[in-house]
Amino acid sequence: MPEPPLRSKEPPVSPSENPTSAHTFQVDLRGLVDLLSHHLYSSPRVYLRELLQNAVDAISARQALDPSAPAAITVRTDHGLTVTDTGIGLTEQDVHTFLATIGRSSKRDADGRLDGDGLARARGDFIGQFGIGLLACFVVADEITVVTRSAATPDAPVIEWRGGSDGRYTIRTLPAEAKPEPGTTVRLAPRADAAEWTRTDRVISLARDFGSLLRHEVTVVDGRGETTRVNHTPPWADRHGSPLARREALAAYCRSTFDFTPLDTIELDLPLVGLRGVAYVLPDAVPPSRRAGHRVHLKGMLLSDHADELLPDWAFFVRCVVDTDGLRPTASREGLYADEMLAAVRDALGTRIRDWLTGLSASDPALLHRFISVHHLAVKELARYDDELLRMLLPWLPFETTDGNVTLDEFVRTHPVVLVTRTVEEFRQVAPIAGAAGLGVVNGGYTYDRDLVHRLPEIRPGTSVADLDPSTVTAHLDTVDPAAELAASAFLAVAREVVGRFDCDVALRSFHPTSAPALLLDNREARHERGRAQLAEEADGLWADILGSLRSEVPRAQLVLNHLNPLVRRAASIVDRELAVTAVETLYGQAVLLTRRPLTSSESALLNRSFISLLDHAMLGHEAAGRSGGGAQGPQDRQDPRGPQKEA
Repeated sequence: MPEPPLRSKEPPVSPSENPTSAHTFQVDLRGLVDLLSHHLYSSPRVYLRELLQNAVDAISARQALDPSAPAAITVRTDHGLTVTDTGIGLTEQDVHTFLATIGRSSKRDADGRLDGDGLARARGDFIGQFGIGLLACFVVADEITVVTRSAATPDAPVIEWRGGSDGRYTIRTLPAEAKPEPGTTVRLAPRADAAEWTRTDRVISLARDFGSLLRHEVTVVDGRGETTRVNHTPPWADRHGSPLARREALAAYCRSTFDFTPLDTIELDLPLVGLRGVAYVLPDAVPPSRRAGHRVHLKGMLLSDHADELLPDWAFFVRCVVDTDGLRPTASREGLYADEMLAAVRDALGTRIRDWLTGLSASDPALLHRFISVHHLAVKELARYDDELLRMLLPWLPFETTDGNVTLDEFVRTHPVVLVTRTVEEFRQVAPIAGAAGLGVVNGGYTYDRDLVHRLPEIRPGTSVADLDPSTVTAHLDTVDPAAELAASAFLAVAREVVGRFDCDVALRSFHPTSAPALLLDNREARHERGRAQLAEEADGLWADILGSLRSEVPRAQLVLNHLNPLVRRAASIVDRELAVTAVETLYGQAVLLTRRPLTSSESALLNRSFISLLDHAMLGHEAAGRSGGGAQGPQDRQDPRGPQKEA
């Protein structure tokens, strides 16, 4: 029985005779087969892909010699599994050379060129290039039988090759009637633990998944003789019919492939690399961090259904299905090889999607509005680096403003001076007050928003954009009558003492809405300084000294009390210091809560303390009223607009 040429047959050479003699690696073929067939591929399902791929390449090789040669692949599921092609077949020497040598491919020579008989011009039609595809069959079978007849000569013999997973193989010549036509038949005898992969329903499913776009006819024949055609012409390759019918066909293909109805379709065509396909715009928003799985076919054969490297990262709002001739596969043929060609294709496809976006503003504004309402985050990310897209789409993008969620184009019509906050917390602090004061403020705390708003003057000359400063808001609030401020001076002094512990000042102003008793104006620098001070208090030794040396003079936060609010006016007249302290702590605590920022430990303690103090004051007042009035007021007394009535 012949053995594969994997081991040197030369007698060993004594080191003393030739200390620099060369030796050949000793290869454990059983272990190598196990490594390649069980660990190179991600799933046993790829065995059928490898068989289909070999069949397609054999047909391509035969048609390079004879363009009129038949092109058909038949998969049978009766008595195991067989795959028959009408390809070029193999001679006995080919069988020894290619089926018995791992890593040797009939599609290339040692220099990467195609082997033999003037077929180099067909190399671009081959899918496989690595010479290890047949080993995938050992995932589901322990023995592979190949019956082949070469199309190179009319009287070529029929050769049978039987290979086992233990690395041994046999070759014999069969009678000519065993295979009257040129081509190859591969037969597998599935192992018991892999029988599910060769069931008829599973084979049809796998054949459709891998070979739905193959250019040669592929059929599956079951044990009853019923035939199923698994491949078809993709809708983007069908040039017949109206544009509406084509659009419907593309959408139907998306529903059957990805299980969603696209918002729109973008046809892709890069002739230089033989790439055709379509990008489907997702109808629902997805996080930018979630990479879409694109389906990539190589010369019709499915290469990967999760090729996230096909498009730029910003294009996460589309899913693609493409068929290409020019991109290189990895050795397992389950992904794309990262090279300059792939980078160029990625850039070209990104440009095509960007052109679709910019064209929508002129061709279909209604669709653009629908797209932006779903995928505005993706557009914002792209517009940061694309000046053309920025000029085209920035006016259409929605932003959170003091006028609600509106586009910048609408916003600048009423606010030529646009103020933008750095954080969401800053916007929530000032939005109600700034809106009432007529200030135009945009929430710049969300991803990309602040950067984009600052670029607005580039496309809207005459518009002014500036970061919001707390002093700007304070300057737009109405001052209080000096007499009223003088009357509240004692309360304001207590307030400054109480909130001074939080690096905060106090001001008395009049502003709308009157339902807001207080406003806390803060900025990032002030918060950083308070955080530093708190850490310095909690630390000791060298770390406390370091934090102390980092102290900086920054504007303090400001608690602005609203003199138009009835509660604030009553609090300003409080004489009892203890009650005044409780009132100030409560007003400050409520203002902090309205900012929706995380509370410090001291602010949490203040809120708890002020709540308990207010409850205590309320209970004491209730007891005092009971002692002076002979008990608590009844429900009828509280509901009587004239107040409690004395008994006769």
